[in-house]
Amino acid sequence: MWLRYHASMIHVFGIPNCETVKKARAWLEAHGVAYTFHDFKKQGVPTERLDAWLAALGWEALLNRRGTTWRQLDDATRAGVTDGASARALMLAKPSVIRRPVVDWGDRITAGFDPDDWARHATRR
Repeated sequence: MWLRYHASMIHVFGIPNCETVKKARAWLEAHGVAYTFHDFKKQGVPTERLDAWLAALGWEALLNRRGTTWRQLDDATRAGVTDGASARALMLAKPSVIRRPVVDWGDRITAGFDPDDWARHATRR
């Protein structure tokens, strides 16, 4: 275990059954990184955090267009997502369209899981 952080510094947001979230949480635990987990299914999407994520990452990066939820949307709904406001409304209505996990590292926000990128974030702390 090469790193250990205070749990309040790193917040992971997602859905516990998501395979990417499972891999990400396993990575954090394997590397001794303490974190809190916010479950979109049980706790919803925190609107103030969503606004911060959209500002930091942009709606295009935060919207998961490759996931099952996006593919199951009707054509009109998908076509209606054209800007930050429409993406935000969809993300609040259907949290599963948010790219996961979203991680607040304390000084930056990331979406998705890339072990190499995470190692760089973790070593900067």
